[in-house]
Amino acid sequence: MLSALLSILAETFPGNKYHWHQSTDLPDQTGRVHLVTGGNSGIGFEAAKCLLRANAIVYIAARSADKARKAIADLKGETGREAHFLQLDLASLASVRRAASVFLSKESELHVLYNNAGVMFTDFKLLTEDGYDLQWGTNVLGHFYFTQLLLPALKRATGGSRVVNLTSWAQHMTGELRFETCRPGPARDAIAGGKYELYASSKLGNAVFAKEFDRRYRGDNIVSTLVDPGTIKTDLFKHSKVWELLTRPIMFDRSYGALNMLYAGTSEEAKDHGGKYIAPWATIRSPNPQVNDAALGLRFWEWCETEIKNFEATQ
Repeated sequence: MLSALLSILAETFPGNKYHWHQSTDLPDQTGRVHLVTGGNSGIGFEAAKCLLRANAIVYIAARSADKARKAIADLKGETGREAHFLQLDLASLASVRRAASVFLSKESELHVLYNNAGVMFTDFKLLTEDGYDLQWGTNVLGHFYFTQLLLPALKRATGGSRVVNLTSWAQHMTGELRFETCRPGPARDAIAGGKYELYASSKLGNAVFAKEFDRRYRGDNIVSTLVDPGTIKTDLFKHSKVWELLTRPIMFDRSYGALNMLYAGTSEEAKDHGGKYIAPWATIRSPNPQVNDAALGLRFWEWCETEIKNFEATQ
């Protein structure tokens, strides 16, 4: 408990000193393809803006076509360059499959995938289209399936590729990862922390996925990292105004939120950070100890694969 508390404090109050920043250190990305889930708002938007300024080919994957097109117009106004829209609803495995198919029909290579989109503190009763807890289904299983479907393009990327998985200091705040809480039932109903604990569980799930992905695909020249973007002023808090009011005084501007993900996705030194946890600001720290449990990583992977196979069997 003490180590978790110290980690949370260090990640919540990192100060404003950094050795790498996107405004000065982001390498030229000419010819490189970047895909940002949730790139129409918040830190995903900030990341897309910086990548466009660095001459990258940028895809914004989002659920709302109207919001994405507005974001793309705003980005063009700010950068002079145009991003591409990819329709993606992570709360629908069918939508995830369509989105991956569309992307692969347009691009043969994917250099960096940012698994950035997510929901936080949503109503306990809300489920995905496929019947999973909305936070787990969107934040974890949707990204797991999307990443797996995009593997051909990640493996073909010239010079190697990277998968940047956003987690949070909340991954320190949960106990054992229990897959039976991902669907409605007695185990889920018995969760004392309700939607808050389910969110923390999803962030731990993101971290476990990133680590296990690194174990499996490091030999394919794919670098997978775990990234905490920091406590940032975005609309992610819209489902818990009380929590937003409590934490707003310690929040950083959303431009800071893009720093860690862009560091993981573009910096030369991050090529050696496969499987590592990048905390604010561009600092390697220790994740929840469960993340390094290879047995848990295997169970996580097998559980996700089984759920995906069950879905595909119905299509």
